[in-house]
Amino acid sequence: MSVPIVVGVDGSASALTAVGWAAEEAARHRVPLKLVHAYLLPTRGYPDVILIGHEVRQALEEQGRRWLAEAEAAARAAADVEVVVSLEHSGAAGAMVWESKRSRLVVLGSRGLGGFAGVLVGSVAVAVVTHGECPVVVVRGATPAGGPVVVGVDGSPASEQAVAFAFEAASTRGAPLTAVHAWTDFAVDGPYGDRLAVEWARVEDEERRVLAERLAGWQERYPDVRVDRVVVRERPARALPALAADARLLVVGSRGRGGFKGMLLGSTSQTLVHHSPCPLAVVRPPSTD
Repeated sequence: MSVPIVVGVDGSASALTAVGWAAEEAARHRVPLKLVHAYLLPTRGYPDVILIGHEVRQALEEQGRRWLAEAEAAARAAADVEVVVSLEHSGAAGAMVWESKRSRLVVLGSRGLGGFAGVLVGSVAVAVVTHGECPVVVVRGATPAGGPVVVGVDGSPASEQAVAFAFEAASTRGAPLTAVHAWTDFAVDGPYGDRLAVEWARVEDEERRVLAERLAGWQERYPDVRVDRVVVRERPARALPALAADARLLVVGSRGRGGFKGMLLGSTSQTLVHHSPCPLAVVRPPSTD
């Protein structure tokens, strides 16, 4: 079987939205869609004595099967796609991280049934984006039918993988690609502003050249994709949401050039998980372990 796209199912409206998005993506790539629901039995005390018996386990399994059936119906309504379902006795975050080891893509809703009012993204989505081993998409916000794919470019290994992902996403959607390079994350004020403005102009020219070089090979590989280059002097976490306001998909690497060794998720990707105005793909570079 082809490597599937996996989507988490928990009975929430957010998860059903993610299922529809994932079904369309699976159809574009002609790969199966795997629907996964994971549940744990409530426990208390030490060493985690299970309080409930067979009846409650059966009720949880039946509920999971109902949610999976509902999700399967939503997937088939969204696209003509092969669907596989999986009911797992496991924590949801752990199950989805495990699935990421053998998936093309993991897709999650932004909030599950346990989400509190005012919480933008659920704990499972945050955990899987942080620890997942394949690209992870958090489906939040609107998905305009005619918008571009937007990608953040900074030259880091994760950014290079994000660019590759974004070009493929734009090509399969017949969408334009907006490549954004936010070349500084600080502002300069004070008595030397005028002199520094001339220096910043030179830096901006250099950054435009760097962006063009980063995109050149990919533009040759995907000649069907129209690319709009944007170089902006702004924090990436501010620039990208503004430029992705009407986007079909926003793509970023898991860590930028400023990431510390051992850091799993950079500050920009962390911010965008919570504040992206559209579906967000976080792409991790290949492991060097």
